[in-house]
Amino acid sequence: MTKLQRKQEYCRQLTLAKKALESKRFQVSFYHLENTHILGQKYLYHHALSHYYMLVFGIKTKNSKEILGQFFRIIASLLITLIWVPIGNTGGSNISAIKPIPIRNELQKYF
Repeated sequence: MTKLQRKQEYCRQLTLAKKALESKRFQVSFYHLENTHILGQKYLYHHALSHYYMLVFGIKTKNSKEILGQFFRIIASLLITLIWVPIGNTGGSNISAIKPIPIRNELQKYF
């Protein structure tokens, strides 16, 4: 797969996440947001954007742990993305920010 195909899949996953969030299918939305994080975490803008939408998710679901966690992860993504990222990490505050995780099967082809 090319970088372009990875970016297209990132955009598709983000669109799915936003649509699910709008229709209050929160679990589905967060799954797609995790996919955007996995696909975009090596790219500064896409990494920070995935955390921004996770913050929006936290606000819409009134999840204070997610709100606080994403606030700090947005800052960290802006400062550290170009230096190091834990590959496969899903980006939610339910996971250590520094823990590498095996890449999901459905996303393997983009790596």
